[in-house]
Amino acid sequence: MGDQATTETYASSAGTVRWGAVGAGDPVVLLHGTPFSSYVWRDVAAALAPRHRVYFWDMPGYGTSEMRAGQDVSLAAQGRVFTELLAHWGLESPSVVAHDFGGAVALRAHLLHGASYARLALVSPVAMAPWGSPFFRLVGEHAEVFERLPPALHRALVAEYVRSASAPGLLPPVLDRLVEPWTGAEGQAAFYRQIQQADQAYTDEVQDLYPGIDLPVLLAWGEQDAWIPPERTRALAALIPGLATHPIEGAGHLVQLDAPAQLTAALVPFLQG
Repeated sequence: MGDQATTETYASSAGTVRWGAVGAGDPVVLLHGTPFSSYVWRDVAAALAPRHRVYFWDMPGYGTSEMRAGQDVSLAAQGRVFTELLAHWGLESPSVVAHDFGGAVALRAHLLHGASYARLALVSPVAMAPWGSPFFRLVGEHAEVFERLPPALHRALVAEYVRSASAPGLLPPVLDRLVEPWTGAEGQAAFYRQIQQADQAYTDEVQDLYPGIDLPVLLAWGEQDAWIPPERTRALAALIPGLATHPIEGAGHLVQLDAPAQLTAALVPFLQG
């Protein structure tokens, strides 16, 4: 499909957000993870559009949205921004589909800021301790050093990191699209900023609240996820009452790119209730 376009803007408390929407029907909002953007949802968004009004957005500091020095791109900030966006869109209780870091954003918005959802699908979410790969922690501890890498070395590092999120591998044009926002002086600084501000305390703050979630929840993950071990995702499943699970064989962490048809096949009946 053609790429969905983030043609609209919203001035959030953490910077200008670019967003878009396709389709018609009951609303569904898609949240990306890190270090990604709404681009990862392009196939799933197209598949859901015949039945739903599908909203997608790039979080502040990601993709096409504003990147600037001193910007707060933490989980705390993103949870607030998502709550602001729902109000801006006039969505009182949409369905939400959230991947990776976006899962924590959706959970924080719901549990701490009162955001209401009809249904919540979590796809390989960052949601419980411990999280962060050795590489992620190394960069977070030495961000000021990595920020000074020559541009070519930086791009190679980001490309290898992103590539490792896929089990079958990413096509070169797709990999280029995922890496491109993190290039140039602004993008390079933004890449290390979002890692430096990552803090497990933001999920620790809500993890004990998961048993109180009272809405339909679907938890999907790739069985070949090298970023978040499947056993950790299964541990999350035990914390949320009545949750439905959907493991996907052959997919890595980027489930929506590795296995879009299988993920969509799980999402369609779930979103339709």
